Amino acid sequence: MTALDTPPVPAASQAAQATAAPRMDGRMRLVLVVLLVAQFMLAVDFSILNVALPVIGEGLGFSLGGLQWIATGFALTAAGFTLLFGRIADLLGRRRVFLGGMAVLGAASLAGGLATTPELLMAARVAQGLATAAVTPAGLSLLTSAFPEGPLREKALGLNGALMSAGFTTGAVLGGVLTDLLSWRWAFFVNVPVALAVLLVAPAVVRESRPAVRPRLDVPGAVTVTGGLLALVYGLTAAGEHGWTDPGVLVALVAAAALLTAFPFVERRSAAPLVPLRVLKRRTVVLGNLAGLVAFATETSLVFLMTLHLQDVLGFSPLAAGLSFGVLGAGTVLGGLLAPRFIGRFSPRTALIAGGILQAVATLSLVGLGDGRSTYGLLLAATFAGGVGNMLAIVGFMVTATSGLPDAEQGMATGIATMTQQVGITLGTPVMSAVAVTAATLPDGIGRAVLVNAAAVLVAVLAPALLLRRSRRGAPQTEAAGARK
Repeated sequence: MTALDTPPVPAASQAAQATAAPRMDGRMRLVLVVLLVAQFMLAVDFSILNVALPVIGEGLGFSLGGLQWIATGFALTAAGFTLLFGRIADLLGRRRVFLGGMAVLGAASLAGGLATTPELLMAARVAQGLATAAVTPAGLSLLTSAFPEGPLREKALGLNGALMSAGFTTGAVLGGVLTDLLSWRWAFFVNVPVALAVLLVAPAVVRESRPAVRPRLDVPGAVTVTGGLLALVYGLTAAGEHGWTDPGVLVALVAAAALLTAFPFVERRSAAPLVPLRVLKRRTVVLGNLAGLVAFATETSLVFLMTLHLQDVLGFSPLAAGLSFGVLGAGTVLGGLLAPRFIGRFSPRTALIAGGILQAVATLSLVGLGDGRSTYGLLLAATFAGGVGNMLAIVGFMVTATSGLPDAEQGMATGIATMTQQVGITLGTPVMSAVAVTAATLPDGIGRAVLVNAAAVLVAVLAPALLLRRSRRGAPQTEAAGARK
């Protein structure tokens, strides 16, 4: 129907329609709840075992060096296979991959809670990472395809981002509480009822989403990018333990650089590329993911730095330190709730810039913490404000990185964004740890790393500020040229 076919509408009704924001119906709300519960649980899994690691080591006989592989094994598979599973979700069906991943996650969590040897627990943790690599991009693509591009999608992504960041903080607190009151095994068992609930409800609520024509899977591209990501995450993680000059670290990082550099050339020769080159050439995808990488790397590594400050400088217990980050969780939730309105009034690019600046200023204020408890209030206020800013930037990144692509490619787009998130979480801590040990004392090292952290955020803000603006200026000319063709 054209505008000429539409019956006349009174001016008052036209004004009301123009100002009325689209609303979610009942089914949309159910879809949102199911997918957000799953994403929150995955975020909790990232950090829930951190506090429990020493107890797990004593209970199962892990060596001191082997303990870190409980976290590393999860991070390797979660980051390394995310892009591959995101594309598989596009090809086989996002709901199918989402439900399959949730089933694996529930089974792996049960196995981890019942593990009696280090080998069994490690196998369960790796399986959890694989499930996370499948569920996260599939869930995000179901989310973006369930809500039309615009205010509703921005609201959904804002809530998703808020709960993911809150989940990361909640995991640290919940891990300490469960370990102290019950057992470290409940850090695994807590996932089982949640996974079962999602598996029971999701099939009736979430619709299947897949392309009409199923292309072939790009095996060479999948092998190249998965191998490159595995080598990168391993190299970054091992660098935190062995140093950046360790031969094994250097070999892993060189292999990662070679494989990831070769990936675009492999995709250029593929008939059905894992990631089409036109997507890799989109400034919104590249710059959005660059900003997202820094946002995740800096905020998660800041939690690491402040944990060192609270426990090793101020003498807080692990549980007290974890509870202190509740204000950070509150800030991220507030930022996630504000982000959709902010983006609707301004733009995703403005959210990236404003959020990054707020995060950088809040982080910079932490340079003055010192070694006394009198600045504890400053830490709480700065982490709260930084959490608000970080979530503004993250939601701006998610909207920027997934906008303008058809629904058939949302699994790929969210796979790239999720890969960015996983690598960022893995990247930040070893880098900031390497900076912190360059100083003579721990407080000075933390201060130096905080400065680097704030500077990284500012650099990430400047890139989209300058280049996305230039891209927007050129967009009308490009669209006009396409129209003339």
